[in-house]
Amino acid sequence: MGAGLEQCIVGHPASVTIVTRDKSGGACKSGNAILSAEVFTPDGSIVDGEIVDHKNGTYEFVYTVPKEGNFALALRLYDQHIKGSPFKLTVTRALEAEVEVSPSTTTATNSAANATPSTGSSEGAKRRGKSPGQKKKGSKRASSALGTPRRKTQNPIEDDLIFRIGTKGRNKGEFTNLQGVAASSTGRILIADSNNQCVQIFSNEGEFKSRFGVRGRSPGQLQRPTGVAVHPSGDIIIADYDNKWVSIFSCEGKFKAKLGSGRLMGPKGVSVDQNGHVIVVDNKACTVFIFQLTGKLITKFGSRGNGDKQFAGPHFAAVNKNNEIIVTDFHNHSVKVFTPEGELVLKFGSNGEGNGQFNAPTGVAVDVNGNIIVADWGNSRIQVFDGSGSFLSYINTSADPLYGPQGLALTSDGHVVVADSGNHCFKVYRYLQ
Repeated sequence: MGAGLEQCIVGHPASVTIVTRDKSGGACKSGNAILSAEVFTPDGSIVDGEIVDHKNGTYEFVYTVPKEGNFALALRLYDQHIKGSPFKLTVTRALEAEVEVSPSTTTATNSAANATPSTGSSEGAKRRGKSPGQKKKGSKRASSALGTPRRKTQNPIEDDLIFRIGTKGRNKGEFTNLQGVAASSTGRILIADSNNQCVQIFSNEGEFKSRFGVRGRSPGQLQRPTGVAVHPSGDIIIADYDNKWVSIFSCEGKFKAKLGSGRLMGPKGVSVDQNGHVIVVDNKACTVFIFQLTGKLITKFGSRGNGDKQFAGPHFAAVNKNNEIIVTDFHNHSVKVFTPEGELVLKFGSNGEGNGQFNAPTGVAVDVNGNIIVADWGNSRIQVFDGSGSFLSYINTSADPLYGPQGLALTSDGHVVVADSGNHCFKVYRYLQ
């Protein structure tokens, strides 16, 4: 076992390589094993990561932890923990000294009995200086009563927060690993509550309205909802990462259809373009799919890599007034804009903490002026850019800091709503368009 299994650095990508073997101990030569990997924070929420299937019996789990502390790394093969899982993982900040990290390998049998995982840097190179880390640490605060948004009062630091809703739990108005966010033209906020296998719906003022979703792997059930969007028809579109399809429900939460089954590998984000087509960001396949609402595939583009038309763990998408598709490229620390045909129009962002830089971008939205709003997951902030990708400003979140923001959207009354996943709540902020 390598030292990287026990320790990694805040804000730096780390990886676990898993080599599968059959029951007789021989090396597997093909992919498609059912493998899951998760890093749990001290409060039980899940750190984002992706599994890469190299199609030769080896797999790589790449993840980045935004905060120091003690964590747990769980590796499962065919729904069974491999030997030693879950592993204790200590996350620290880099010192003002040279830090050398090198990749190592994990061996696992298909019976999951004799696995010996270890991790290392996904870059396998020497680093100097401080870790990018995150600028603000999340603070845990008690939530208000269900359906009563906690508005900012007696706040010594002026910021843009209007209210926040939620705490960790499984009841109405509580969340466990909330991910995608959508806002409807009728004044509703929709939250994909991933580990509670449901979607919760609130008014623009934060009043709980309804929720729907039943855990399962059959059509009409939800296993790991991550993305949510509202179609102009009023239908609710949900990306289900674990079921590997997109489900369509009526505005009342009645199941209507699914699309992408057999094509998608790990859908994360969904959006709708000006033609009513469904845009799906497949995090695992590193591909963007565009479907008709009937399920017919119109086109797809993207592959794994760091090129202009490639992705590394893409997360969410938005559509601007030109019907261009804006995608957050998580592990490439950038935002990319494409035509509906998949031609690159614009790319901006690099890894870091400065203005216009990212440490793994997640949620994205576009305002009426074409400005692009981006959730910066590892830096725990929200940045605003103009339509050409030039940095404009931040949304001020300093009084009640974010911790690993995920999806975001613009409400019908012009506010920004963001899933503050690490703090188990969503927050609504003022936004001057």
